[in-house]
Amino acid sequence: MSNKPVIVVAIDGPAASGKSTVARQTAQALGWLYVDSGALYRGLTWKALRENVETTKPADVVALVPRLQWEFFDDARAIRFTIDGEDPGQQLRSELVREAVSDIAAVPEVRLFIVAELRKMTAFGSLVMEGRDIGSVVFPDTPFKFYLDANPVERARRRAAELAQVEGRGDVQQVLSSLTRRDQKDSGRKTAPLQIPLGARVIDSTQMPIADVVALILGELRQAGAAP
Repeated sequence: MSNKPVIVVAIDGPAASGKSTVARQTAQALGWLYVDSGALYRGLTWKALRENVETTKPADVVALVPRLQWEFFDDARAIRFTIDGEDPGQQLRSELVREAVSDIAAVPEVRLFIVAELRKMTAFGSLVMEGRDIGSVVFPDTPFKFYLDANPVERARRRAAELAQVEGRGDVQQVLSSLTRRDQKDSGRKTAPLQIPLGARVIDSTQMPIADVVALILGELRQAGAAP
């Protein structure tokens, strides 16, 4: 058993700011585990839709949570999960899930449950975790907090390009409208709204290549003696 201290790198930011790619590549460079916290909210949304639970009715969503059996595991240095023995896979990225996840994520009881599950993941080892409240709520005491942002049009362009690859279509204007709605919901919710965590290093990735953002984060970790 290793006696090395467990370190958490928190990478927050709005949708399509580049945080997923940056977090994944940072974790890979360090040999640590990558955690997409949003996948848990999408997983619950996917399951709610499967169970015909009305995602805009918080009481119905809250009633679903304790009935579910989650299993978390290390898959190629990324934390993945099954719910009731099923792996949702690419269905987490479906349009139905994307459009409903903000309603699910706004439910305080849901956030309490998922924050608790995310904190338990330190049992796997050091983590690079991305999301919207990692540095502000999940691991507010980590000294390694980063907030990635990019202008909305650039974010919409990136997300549309991703969708075009996966789904064969991606309209920038339509994606921009969707991202704007999501930003408003995420920033305006009462529980754990999207915000720049106290003490976070803000990185505007609008014109920065991903490799430069990763290098900047690795540089800060090395300077602090947290990474080789």
